[in-house]
Amino acid sequence: MSLIANIIWIIFGGLATALAWCLAGCILCITIIGIPLGLQAFKMARLTLAPFGVKVIAR
Repeated sequence: MSLIANIIWIIFGGLATALAWCLAGCILCITIIGIPLGLQAFKMARLTLAPFGVKVIAR
């Protein structure tokens, strides 16, 4: 069920959101101060590609 939900999510906006997070991560990684935020933006991009069935663990 989560596979179907993830496919529907990607079709109806998940891919655009993930690309926006990747673009934000690339822009943030240009400066030294923005690198930590850029890396977190890449993690958010990966999470927005498949949000259903993924557990977020705080470290």
